[in-house]
Amino acid sequence: MDNTPFNAWKLVSLSPLPVWALVLLGVGVALGVGLAAWGVRREPSRLRRWSLWLLRLGAGLAALFFLLEPGIRNLQVARMKNRLAVLVDRSASMNFPVEPGGMTRSAQAAAFLENAAPGLAALQDRYTVEVYGFDPELSPTTAEALAKEPARAGSSDLLSALRSVGAGAQGAKKLGGVLLVSDGADNVELAGGAVGRARAALADLNVPVSTFLVGKEALKDLAVERVKVDDFAFVRNSITVEVEVHGRGFSGQDVPVVLKQEGKVVASKSVRFESSDDVKPVGFTFTPDQTGRFVYTVSMPVFPDEAVGDNNTRSFVLKVIRDRVRVLLVVGRPSWDERYLRGLLRQDANVDLVSFYILRTMSDDPGVVSQERELSLIPFPMEEIFDTKLDTFDVVIFQNFGHTDQSLSIAQYERNLERYVHNGGAFVMIGGDSVLGEGRANMPTLYEALPVEGAGPANPESFKARLTPEGQRHPVTAMVSGGASTETAWADLPAIPGANLTRAKPGATVLMDHPFMTVDGKNAPLVAVWDYGRGRALVMATDASWYWAFTAHKQGSPSRTYERFWSNALRWLVRDPDLTTLNVTADPPSVEPGKAVGVVVSSRTSDYQPAQDAQVRVELVSVDTQKPVAVQTGLTGPDGVVRLEFAPPAPGPYKLVATAKKGETDLGKGEDAVAVRAVGPELSDASVRPELMEQIAKFTGGKAFRLPMSGLPDDVPLLDPPVVEVGRAKDKPLWDRWYYLVALVGLLGTEWFLRRRFGYV
Repeated sequence: MDNTPFNAWKLVSLSPLPVWALVLLGVGVALGVGLAAWGVRREPSRLRRWSLWLLRLGAGLAALFFLLEPGIRNLQVARMKNRLAVLVDRSASMNFPVEPGGMTRSAQAAAFLENAAPGLAALQDRYTVEVYGFDPELSPTTAEALAKEPARAGSSDLLSALRSVGAGAQGAKKLGGVLLVSDGADNVELAGGAVGRARAALADLNVPVSTFLVGKEALKDLAVERVKVDDFAFVRNSITVEVEVHGRGFSGQDVPVVLKQEGKVVASKSVRFESSDDVKPVGFTFTPDQTGRFVYTVSMPVFPDEAVGDNNTRSFVLKVIRDRVRVLLVVGRPSWDERYLRGLLRQDANVDLVSFYILRTMSDDPGVVSQERELSLIPFPMEEIFDTKLDTFDVVIFQNFGHTDQSLSIAQYERNLERYVHNGGAFVMIGGDSVLGEGRANMPTLYEALPVEGAGPANPESFKARLTPEGQRHPVTAMVSGGASTETAWADLPAIPGANLTRAKPGATVLMDHPFMTVDGKNAPLVAVWDYGRGRALVMATDASWYWAFTAHKQGSPSRTYERFWSNALRWLVRDPDLTTLNVTADPPSVEPGKAVGVVVSSRTSDYQPAQDAQVRVELVSVDTQKPVAVQTGLTGPDGVVRLEFAPPAPGPYKLVATAKKGETDLGKGEDAVAVRAVGPELSDASVRPELMEQIAKFTGGKAFRLPMSGLPDDVPLLDPPVVEVGRAKDKPLWDRWYYLVALVGLLGTEWFLRRRFGYV
C-alpha cells in the first residue's frame, strides 16, 4: 500500500456531463438571469431592482455550481531538476596574471568556484550542478583541479562552449542556466563582438547565461596585433606592410618598431602612444631585390614590467616573384628570325625587353676594339650593359652573333658574362651562319657556359626538327600534357632551312635534334639546355625558328607552338617554381606555437618524370643561427611527392632546405621559408574583454558580474524546473453538501417571495 502523502492539489469539475452539454446548460442559466433582469428594468425603486438582480444572479451561480460538480483533486507530484552548467575558461590566456605580480586568472577562477560552493550546494535540490573546463573542448573539472593545474594551450571559443553544453540539454533534464567564468578573450566567432550571426546564435541558446569576468584591465603590455600584407610581392617593386601595434600603459612614450628580413633590418619607425590604451598603425614600404620565399619579422622591445613579452614580435612569410622578366637581346645582324623573336618578346606583357644591334662592315679592322669603331642602330653602352648593369637582367640572348669582329667587341666582357651565368643568370645563344663557329675562338670563356660546342660548318639543307625522348617531357618543349600529344604538335610544324653543326657536351640535355646530320655517330643537337653553376643556358642551333611562327597561322590554324616554346624557355631559364625538378613547399608557411612544421617535397627526374622512391632529405635551418635544428628523411611515392613533419620547434624564422637523390643521381636542391609564431591569437593580447561578457549576458537574459566575489550572487537568473505528476491522485467532491442545496433553495425562494410582494408574479 502506497502511504506517500499528497503534496499538491487542484480544483476540477466532477460532472459526468460532456462539455457541450455543460456549455448549453450554462447558456440557459445565463439567459434565465438575463430575462429576470429584463423583467424588472422599469422598477422605479433602485433598491428593489438591484435586490431582484442580485438574487437571480446568486441563484444562477448556485445552479452552475451544481451543474459543474466541483471537487478537489489531491496529487502526488515531483519537481524535475534542471541542469546548471558552470563553464570555466581553461585557454592559454587564463595563465596571464590578474594584475602585475598577482595570481593567474585561472587561480582566481578556482578561488571563485571554492567560494561559490555553498551557494551551488543550496541549488542542488532543484538543479544538477555540472562544472566544466573548456579550451575550447568541454571536459568535467573541479575547483581543486583548477587550482592545481595551469590553464592549457588552447584557444578561447566561448560560443562553441555554450553550444556544446546546450547540446546536452535535449534529454529529460533541461538546461536551466549557465555560469560562464572567463576573461572574455575570444578569438573565434565572438572576436568581433556579439553582432550579426553571433548575436543570433546567443539568442538561440534559449537559456540565461550569467558571466563572471576574470582579470583586470590595467595590465601594461605591448603587442603586435595585426599584420596586413599581400601573399606575394614583385621583385624590384615596392610593397607596403601595414602593422597595428597595441600599447597599454605606455601613454606618452615612444616605442621603436622594426621590420627584419631573416635577421636583416629592412625598415624601422618609432610610434608614440597617446593614451594608456592605444592602437597605432605603422606602415613599412620597401623593395625586395631577390625572388623566393622569405620570413619577415615585426618586433618591438620587451620592457621589464610587461605582462607578456612573446607578443612583441610577429613573423610572416612573403613570396617574392618576378613582375616581368627583364631580357637583354643582343643581335649580330637583322634577320626574319630576329624580327619575329623581338616582336614576340615586345608583345609579351611579362617581358621587359632591352634590345641592341651590333654591326660591323667587312672593311672594319677586327683587331681593334674601339667604341668609336662599333656600329649600332643606336649608341651601344657596352660598359654599362655588360659590366655595371649586367646583373639586373634575368635573361641575356645573343642572336645571330658570332662573327669574329662582333666577338672581339664583346670579348673584354666575356668573363663578366660567364660569371653572370655561373652565379645564377640565364643565357641563350641563337644560331646563324657563323654562330658557334669562328666566333667562339675569341670568347672561349663565355662558350664554356653553353651546353654544346661547334663541330663544323653550318648545313643549309632544309629539315624537320625532331623531338627527342627527353624533349617530350621537358617543360621547355612540352606543348600540351602527355608525351604523345607533344610529339604530334612538333611533328606538324614545317621544315626549317639549315642549322649549325654542334656537339652536345657531357651533362647537356638535348631536347630537339637534326634527323640526318650526325656528330660522332649521334644526331646533331638543335635545341639543348643545361645548368651551369647556379645559372642555366639554352642553345638554338638555327636562325630559322621563325618558320614555326609564320606557318602556324595559315588556314586559321590555332597552333601557337612558336610562342609557347619561347614562353616555356624563358620560364625554365628564370627557374619558375612550377618548372623546377625539386619543389619544396612549407605546409603551412606560418605555424602557430606548439604545432608541427610540415613540408611537401615534389621531386622529378631530369626529364621531368615523377621521381618515385627518391630519397628526400629536409633540414629545418634556423635563420638566426644559420644552423640546422632538425632533419627529416623520406621516400617519394608514385607521384614523386612526400610530406614530412618536424616536431614543434622554438619560435622564429626557419628555412626548409631539401635535397633528393634517386640511386646515385642527384635530383637537385630546393628551399622554402616558414615562420613559427611566438604566440598565437590567444596570447597576442593580454587584455580582458568586459564588454563582450556583458553582451553575452544581455542577449541571453543573464547578468554580468566581475570577480573577485565572496560567493555566488542570489540574483543569478535561472529557469525554474518543470513540475510533473509522478504518483497517485484522489478526488474529493465539494458540491454534495446539504447547505449548498439549502442556499440555492433559499435564494430562489427569497426571489419568488419578493417578486410576489412587489407585484411581479
